[in-house]
Amino acid sequence: MKALSDQLSPALTSFLAASYTIDITEFEFQQTRKEFEGDITLVVFSLLRYIKANPVVLGNEIGAYLVSEFTWVNDFNVVKGFLNLSIADDFYVAQLHQIAAIPNFGHLAINPEKGVALVEYSSPNTNKPLHLGHIRNNLLGYSVAKIIEASGKKVVKTQIINDRGIHICKSMVAWQKFGKGTTPASEGIKGDKFVGNYYVRFDQEYKKEIHALMTNGSSEDEAKANAPLFQEAQAMLRDWEAGEPAVVDLWKTMNAWVYKGFEVTYTNLGVTFDSLYYESETYLLGKALIEEGIQKNIFFKKEDGSVWIDLTEDGLDEKLLLRSDGTAVYMTQDLGTALQRFRDNPSMQGMVYTVGNEQDYHFKVLFLILQKLGYSWADALHHLSYGMVDLPQGKMKSREGTVVDADDLMVEMSKTAASIAKDLGKLEGMSEEDKASLYHTIGLGALKYFILKVDPKKRILFDPESSVDFAGNTGPFIQYTYARIQSILRKADAIDSTSIALTSIEEKEKEIIKYLMEYPNVIQQAAAQYSPALIANYSYDLVKLFNSFYQNISILGEEDQLRKNFRVLLSQQVSKVLKQSTGLLGIDVPERM
Repeated sequence: MKALSDQLSPALTSFLAASYTIDITEFEFQQTRKEFEGDITLVVFSLLRYIKANPVVLGNEIGAYLVSEFTWVNDFNVVKGFLNLSIADDFYVAQLHQIAAIPNFGHLAINPEKGVALVEYSSPNTNKPLHLGHIRNNLLGYSVAKIIEASGKKVVKTQIINDRGIHICKSMVAWQKFGKGTTPASEGIKGDKFVGNYYVRFDQEYKKEIHALMTNGSSEDEAKANAPLFQEAQAMLRDWEAGEPAVVDLWKTMNAWVYKGFEVTYTNLGVTFDSLYYESETYLLGKALIEEGIQKNIFFKKEDGSVWIDLTEDGLDEKLLLRSDGTAVYMTQDLGTALQRFRDNPSMQGMVYTVGNEQDYHFKVLFLILQKLGYSWADALHHLSYGMVDLPQGKMKSREGTVVDADDLMVEMSKTAASIAKDLGKLEGMSEEDKASLYHTIGLGALKYFILKVDPKKRILFDPESSVDFAGNTGPFIQYTYARIQSILRKADAIDSTSIALTSIEEKEKEIIKYLMEYPNVIQQAAAQYSPALIANYSYDLVKLFNSFYQNISILGEEDQLRKNFRVLLSQQVSKVLKQSTGLLGIDVPERM
């Protein structure tokens, strides 16, 4: 199934090759303006860069050719440099039949020749629970993975768990000093929240020590470096890298608490992974890569023993790769992780890193280093850089404990959905269990849609209440329309699609079919641009078209059985595409609402 423009383009290419001996394969089409007759418009002006001709004459030549070439191109008219084509109604009827015959319309089967695409997302630190920023990361990464897969490429959903480093040691030191042997089980707290509390406690006590040292005459930088808590965390990091048993055992215990908590959050959010990598393992491979780079004179050592790369000739600067005490930095493990992933997926033809835009420079450096090390696959690496999520009260700060917790947010979204749904009175006859499930579906759908409808590069000001509105460009509005269509289908008679042989249909029916035909293209565009926003806004526009049709044209009340069957089939296919498109966003659509 191809969009109308794609069905016309090959014939245009043939005509121009035969008549003007030029090879053009891409054409500019647009929807015909309402004041003119036609279904689709070819912008003839855009061809004048290749052909020296009067646009009106050229438009008439092309129009006459298309009418003779396609039985379903009924007529045409030319307005200045615009060729307006009228398409036969029975063409749209046939197109709807074709859409109905394809169970997974728009979604391509996996093509092994396209190789494997890896999509990394989440990649949390094991010193704190997931928050609102992580939610945007997870939703973006998971949706991009689903979209790329729908475009016909095998996808591996992956993450790197940042389970080592000074930030991890801060939580460990704080628990040792202030935990008094408590555990998540003894305190009745999720493991990630439990450990996160000690990360916040470390920051609180660390600030007290800094203040005391500055009061005694130290500069701020001196106080930060010499504070006893910070020095303990640094010593613990060195002990961990040296494999000191007691430190490693504590590290394993606290990380296990966190992993158990993360799993609950991922399940509730509806995201999954195909492979997991751990910084505690990949940083060693990164160290080996750094040694290789030193021998190749790509990296260099400074007098203090630290290892760097000089990227000034590439318009960047010098980048630290290994500290003077031999401990690794983020770049160390990212180099090792990239190489390990390629070894695990030798047919990899692309890797998407879903990471906030504050790390833009980091990924420029990472990709450039891998290229300098001679890895050809480094050219296929892409940083999906996204904007931060802002709140009315300002920026979130993990170490100060001022974040919006992911688990709490999902609960709050369900409560908001429940409140609005009750006010609208849409839940009569449902059991309390079904209501609770529906609230979760609506709340989560609202959250996901609110975040994913925005271009990834843009910042988001998150407003939970407006996201659950049942009208406007929201997830619940789309979910409600889907449920409305299911209600229509339940009331309709069985569809005898073979009897649908209409030769004329309403304009609003045509508009919907034309838009359904665009769905495969939208998937390909969204995959190429790594943009779930294209899918989100397609879903919303399709819903608007259907609601306009529903409000103006009778479906079940239509007396002509052929037309009634046609409209039920059209409704069915809209709901099919809606379920598939929202599924690419990770959003469930309820059968009743």
